[in-house]
Amino acid sequence: MTNKKRTLNELRQLKTYGYKEPKLKKMKKSKYDRRRAIDCKILKKSTTHKNYYKYEITVAETDGTKTTHPVYGKDMQNALKRLMNQEKTVKVEKKLETNTGLIFVSWLVLMGAPAIFFGAQHTPYYLVATFGSIIMIMIVAHAWYSYITKGE
Repeated sequence: MTNKKRTLNELRQLKTYGYKEPKLKKMKKSKYDRRRAIDCKILKKSTTHKNYYKYEITVAETDGTKTTHPVYGKDMQNALKRLMNQEKTVKVEKKLETNTGLIFVSWLVLMGAPAIFFGAQHTPYYLVATFGSIIMIMIVAHAWYSYITKGE
């Protein structure tokens, strides 16, 4: 504590309320609250897919670290979009790996919901609706996977 000359008013407040340590402001880890793409370099043309290029994207994380990601795309905007979609897909995969009950319940809903909604319990359309919905989801999953990995 330093010897500071205090005014009479400050001494009265000190006597009444006591001495309180000043609050220090916490330093932020980064000046951004979200991840940012800070650099994007074009590396080479794709050998397997026409009009696709390989980019190296440098991302500044919220904790201040920098990571680089190789991504394919038609242009930089497409490469950034594909990088975001890849990361979302990884997050969903991690959730599904740990939550098998959700997969089981969704499988039951897929098997029974089309027949219940269309009222086809006693007809062969029950099987068509059930397997049709499962095949449709498999087609959508395959299209998503081929979109994510296109250009590699």
